[in-house]
Amino acid sequence: MRVILIVLDSVGAGEAPDAADYGDLDAATLPKTARAVGGLNVPTLQELGLGNITPMLPVGLPITGVAPAESPTASYGAMQEASEGKDTITGHWEIAGLEMIPGFATFPKGPPSFSPEMIGPFEAETGRTAIGNLAVSGTKIIEELGEQQQRDGSLIVYTSGDSVFQIAAHVASVPLEELYEACRIARRLCNSYRVGRVIARPFEGEAGAYRRTRDRRDFSCEAAEPTVLERLSEAGIEVRAVGKIEDIFNRRGISKSNHTGDNAASQAAVETYLEEMKTGLIFANFIDFDMLYGHRRDPEGYARALEQTDRWLTGFLPRIREGDVLMITADHGNDPTFKGTDHTREYVPLLVYCPGREARNLGIRHGFYDIAQTLASLFGIDAMPRGVSFA
Repeated sequence: MRVILIVLDSVGAGEAPDAADYGDLDAATLPKTARAVGGLNVPTLQELGLGNITPMLPVGLPITGVAPAESPTASYGAMQEASEGKDTITGHWEIAGLEMIPGFATFPKGPPSFSPEMIGPFEAETGRTAIGNLAVSGTKIIEELGEQQQRDGSLIVYTSGDSVFQIAAHVASVPLEELYEACRIARRLCNSYRVGRVIARPFEGEAGAYRRTRDRRDFSCEAAEPTVLERLSEAGIEVRAVGKIEDIFNRRGISKSNHTGDNAASQAAVETYLEEMKTGLIFANFIDFDMLYGHRRDPEGYARALEQTDRWLTGFLPRIREGDVLMITADHGNDPTFKGTDHTREYVPLLVYCPGREARNLGIRHGFYDIAQTLASLFGIDAMPRGVSFA
């Protein structure tokens, strides 16, 4: 058996019941992106059952251009996050069987966002001054402080609504490996503060035209218990990771990985791994939705990325043979029509394609960890401590 688990990063389905607690009332990534562009053209996802998902939600906004399929080719449902938070780590860890209560620490808008007790040791160990120190869009702070960073060789540090300590530097003034080392230092210092991720944000170009490179790296904290990835690996089942999955799980439970930088490269890596593997799990993150369009509040770009992924799926689905399972979901929302630049607390879609098996309505799943429990059931390993299998 081969299972392909694809996370469409930030492709939420509509506001979660507790969205107001996160300031995210009325956020709905898929429906509002579709509405903003006058409708999505995603015939393969429509055929799988994407349009059947949002009508089952409490606030069931339609996905313009994606009508419910009369006979979906995939089982379909939605998942509500059980953990506290709306960030990448929390979403992926819950998909892999964990629950984060309490969630990771977040920081005030600032400046300063990070306390002197955090910044002082960071500056001392890196030997560089930290500038910025506030919650802000990454592209905006690079635009504002990029010239200063180049002049004095400082490090731009900033956060967001998520539990992140982000570090940006121009590749000409701070070598990439030194930036990664600064992130490792920050990762160690941040452990006692329950910070989910330290993120390297290298950029290049000239003032007025700075651009972030694809050499981003995430330095995650360590999970407190084994995920389904580790359980599978211990049972001798191969687990291959695509995109930032290896960073999110600190390579624990991963047999082989391809740290791709965009959707197209991730899609190609999934195809390659599928051809190479006879059995096992491929766990992939498609990052463009979140990184390029959600945070930048660009619904047109978001829609283009969805339509490109749909075209890829059209060619990919025939490669999936009877006995294989394709799962498509998300880790949180990031409504590109919403206020601010942060993630949004939403239900996420769930599509499960199994050639030769009858599709069914999977309903609303209470906990992303139902995926982990299903993986345990499919591969015949001991049950996970949380979740209900939909196998």
